Amino acid sequence: MVALRYLPGMTKERDAPDNAAEHTAELLIHLARLAQTGDGRLTPAQWTALRFFARANRFSRTPSAFSEFHATTRGTASQTVKSLVALGLLERHRSESDGRSIRYDPTPEGRALLERDPLTALVRALERLPDGDLRMLWRSLSAAAQEVARQREAPQFGTCGDCSHLAAGDYCRCAAATLAIEELGALCVDFAPRSG
Repeated sequence: MVALRYLPGMTKERDAPDNAAEHTAELLIHLARLAQTGDGRLTPAQWTALRFFARANRFSRTPSAFSEFHATTRGTASQTVKSLVALGLLERHRSESDGRSIRYDPTPEGRALLERDPLTALVRALERLPDGDLRMLWRSLSAAAQEVARQREAPQFGTCGDCSHLAAGDYCRCAAATLAIEELGALCVDFAPRSG
């Protein structure tokens, strides 16, 4: 078990330091790296890719969408995807609507490996927070992620169910397609937050 070290400015009483925003940012990065430490089976980038392809809608399961999600180059994203294909964790499929497009889906082996995702330790720790605290943390981090994406002119990822492209319950105006029920909770590269 890896013990959480106190970052500069953190106190055992959990008082916010004078420069709380800077220390919170450092703590988030530290926590993310700690949570990605697995058994060495996959690199953190491979875990992130496998999670992304398991959570993304069918229109977003491409190396270019993953590169935008992971904030990396398309070449790096493609190499990560190729490594997961070689490991038998992702498989290639031609798009039903556009024969030139390729999408990647987790294999049964990939989905089984996700059952042992190192991120589970962080999920369990967050589940132990009081419900109100967890909801506030989620709202705060979502707002921060949207602001950083806006500042960097990067795409915002969100779920189809929360997207302004969604109309008539399950129709995506952007993709001009009806979504399956399970896709409403999926990540989408074309996500546009609802106003208000």
